[in-house]
Amino acid sequence: MVSKVIGIDLGASNVRAGLVVDGQILRHAKAKLPEGKAYQDVLDTIYQCIDEVHEPDVVAIGIGVPSVVDRKKGIVYNVQNIPEWLEVPLKDILEQRYGCPALVNNDANCFALGEHLFGSAKNYQNFVGLAIGTGIGGGVINNGKLLRDVNCGSGEFGEMLYLDSKYEDYCSGMFFSLKHSSTGEEIFNRAKAGNAAALVVCNEFGHHLGKLIYSVLLAFDPEVILLGGSIAGAYELYRDAVFDELAKFPYPRTIQRLKIICTATADIQILGAAALYFDNIL
Repeated sequence: MVSKVIGIDLGASNVRAGLVVDGQILRHAKAKLPEGKAYQDVLDTIYQCIDEVHEPDVVAIGIGVPSVVDRKKGIVYNVQNIPEWLEVPLKDILEQRYGCPALVNNDANCFALGEHLFGSAKNYQNFVGLAIGTGIGGGVINNGKLLRDVNCGSGEFGEMLYLDSKYEDYCSGMFFSLKHSSTGEEIFNRAKAGNAAALVVCNEFGHHLGKLIYSVLLAFDPEVILLGGSIAGAYELYRDAVFDELAKFPYPRTIQRLKIICTATADIQILGAAALYFDNIL
């Protein structure tokens, strides 16, 4: 029997859900988070999306949340962009309402797991996924399994101290807004058109990201770095700068063997949230 699992991506401004069967999303739902993002209003928005895709034979619900997580108890803490979600027993709440197992994890972990089971990293057993958008988060796949850390926080590379602040300010969309009063999309479009100043900014971004990847390699030594998120689509504009930094790595053989690839899978966050169920039973 083919398992039906609902995957949910809780983002900064939207909730997205999908009914996932055999790695395919059969039905989608999306709702904007209400203004103010009050505790119960956010839950009601999640319920709305689940209800739109739910079927009686759904075997589990998986949800990715931008926070640290007590994985066993399914409690999320200090959820980013939702101030009232300081400590939410999300697993218990969903299980009581829908009568099936609920699995909760960090959203970047879901991204990495989804890529491993359903996406661009199916053929790799050891990799680090970097989801680069407005911010940056990471997930680690070790020996074919999602890393079982204590608080789902081992991939929070963006919070590592760097220069005058932290890596997230230099290796995500925040770099373009904070340092250049622009957006990544604007810079990349100008760079693709040959604008010299924009190409310099892309090069600068690549050097910062290269330094972050340098640190990741020292910590985890993966076979692949997988880039996802909105900024990954412009990788060719800053690829050379990334490898200029990696050329300084103390172990050249590591860089020779390393692959950096970009996601090619739509709705990977939803698929990744659903993948929590399969990771749990494999």
